[in-house]
Amino acid sequence: MKCTQKTWFYKEYGPKEVLQFGDFPMPSPKSDQVLVQVKASALNPIDFKMRQRPIVPTPLPVVPGCDMAGVVVGSGDGVSKFRIGDEVYGNIQDFHGELKQLGTLAQYIVVEESLVAMKPPNLTFEEAASLPLALQTAVEGFKTAKFKAGQTVFVVGGAGGVGSLAVQLANNVFGASKVAATCSTKKVEFVKSLGAEVVVDYTQQGYHQILEKFDFIFDTIGDTNKSYVVAKEEGAVVDITWPPSNPRAVISSLVVSGDGLARLHPYILSGKLKPIIDLTSPYDFDRVPEAFAYLETGRAWGKVVISSISS
Repeated sequence: MKCTQKTWFYKEYGPKEVLQFGDFPMPSPKSDQVLVQVKASALNPIDFKMRQRPIVPTPLPVVPGCDMAGVVVGSGDGVSKFRIGDEVYGNIQDFHGELKQLGTLAQYIVVEESLVAMKPPNLTFEEAASLPLALQTAVEGFKTAKFKAGQTVFVVGGAGGVGSLAVQLANNVFGASKVAATCSTKKVEFVKSLGAEVVVDYTQQGYHQILEKFDFIFDTIGDTNKSYVVAKEEGAVVDITWPPSNPRAVISSLVVSGDGLARLHPYILSGKLKPIIDLTSPYDFDRVPEAFAYLETGRAWGKVVISSISS
């Protein structure tokens, strides 16, 4: 096997201009890891936030990226769940302790078999790559809120990567009695199509103008300093950004698990959970800086996805 591969990486923290394209060492799987040829990856806000400043200690240079879908091409001695040729997907970073130096904007990655799942056969590699981190984040939000079937939920940022999945989860997995969500004017019909009964155009209406109160406020954009006012007195307020912008809000602790993804496969196979990919995607691998620039505008619909580099 070759000693190096092509990746995007950075040797210093800063704006997208610090990204470089070039050679990076080829990884070797440990006893509990699989070697995956990446067929598609997806970008998340954490990817550019970690590039901008050292949020979590990681040795430089760093290849960014958490989400991927690909094909198993090698494995360590202790691997039992996957075989060569299996199509898998997952979030390769468990966010406990030091993060992996080699992220998913690469031709090949290594990842613990416990963090990945078999790719649902009805999804393309691009669709599968768009799901893991956002889906895990959305699920943990509901768990943190101790959400119960029949309760109401208000999703702040219903068109984003996490928000678009939270709306679907509320309706089709967690049994919400009413789902409301915020978005900009041009995204109102899109968010309604995801299952939001009430859609608030934040460019036209402020939180204080919303008279109804909700059991669960799921803030995916870090606006809890304002959005908490639509919560019932005893309602849960969860913010996925750090630190939460309001003392009442709590942040969900992300659990990264391949088994967690697998448990949602029936909903994916039935179409009750659909990947939402921005219309600008997928970006070719040589356009990664352009993809980051777009993601950082905050205007993406769903996820920004990157196609694989040709081997």
